[in-house]
Amino acid sequence: MGCGKVMFKDKTLLITGGTGSFGNAVLDRFLHTDISEIRIFSRDEKKQDDMRKRYRSSKLKFYIGDVRDYQSVLNSVRGVDYIFHAAALKQVPSCEFHPLEAVKTNVLGTENVLEAGISSGVERVVCLSTDKAVYPINAMGISKAMMEKVAVAKSRSSHETVVCATRYGNVMASRGSVIPLFVDQIRSGHPITITDPNMTRFMMTLNDAVDLVLYAFEHGNPGDIFVQKAPAATIQTLAYALTSLLDRPEHEVREIGTRHGEKLFEVLLSREEMAAAEDLGQYFRIPPDLRDLNYGKFVEEGEKQISEAQDYNSHNTVRLDVSGMQELLMKLDFMRAIVRGENAQPQD
Repeated sequence: MGCGKVMFKDKTLLITGGTGSFGNAVLDRFLHTDISEIRIFSRDEKKQDDMRKRYRSSKLKFYIGDVRDYQSVLNSVRGVDYIFHAAALKQVPSCEFHPLEAVKTNVLGTENVLEAGISSGVERVVCLSTDKAVYPINAMGISKAMMEKVAVAKSRSSHETVVCATRYGNVMASRGSVIPLFVDQIRSGHPITITDPNMTRFMMTLNDAVDLVLYAFEHGNPGDIFVQKAPAATIQTLAYALTSLLDRPEHEVREIGTRHGEKLFEVLLSREEMAAAEDLGQYFRIPPDLRDLNYGKFVEEGEKQISEAQDYNSHNTVRLDVSGMQELLMKLDFMRAIVRGENAQPQD
């Protein structure tokens, strides 16, 4: 993404929720370029201190705050050229138990970031969303779907600030995800517990996620949502790929049944979005709905192409077999370390 590095020359970037795996990946890619300053905005002073010690860079500035607090966001945004908005509550169970907290962070927090960015003259804001926002069945997905609606609505009146979004699936080997769980179960001699062997999930690396955000940053128009085409695999295929890589081909795999709030497959584009999406090769661009507030266009007028479209989901995308899944797994630093017999930690 050389063009992106040129666009960051002498610029100031703010990353909300920047102490997470996404923020660290952006730093690894851009901290040693001609970028002027990278600001990390988050609530966690311990993670900020760890990050400060790890990078030891004069380009890196840290801001303690919460996206729920407009003033703390505004203080961090002044003088910023670009924002990557990654701050969110992402754990499905915690959002399910505390849905209003998900609304405060994921919806109202996004409004705060966008309003602060627009009022401060920020040039571009990219908001990070999730496949769980499409046909959402849990509080986390619903709050992220509303986050997207807020971003698109805000983009209509953001004038000098370009607001767009990205949507991607689970990042492989991130903390709390299924790959570190399966690795722990294999190493400890416990059965691998899978919910449904036919359940499919998109498989994306952290580098894929960063590439997607940078593509949106370079090419986004106001209100666009970008999706990267990604392969998928069944949970059973993933389990077999891991047991083979760890040389435990006979390891027990136990089916436990689907958990509350869990889908058989994930969707990256709805049927309605696919009808309007632009295929850019490696990516889809979903343009914003620019209809005015004439209710007739929503209620009385239909679109035949929507009836003929299909959504883009982890059941109908490119399907990985065991060897393909192994090849993708070995792109991860985490898995390479595990295969070497080391005690690697998943990404935050």
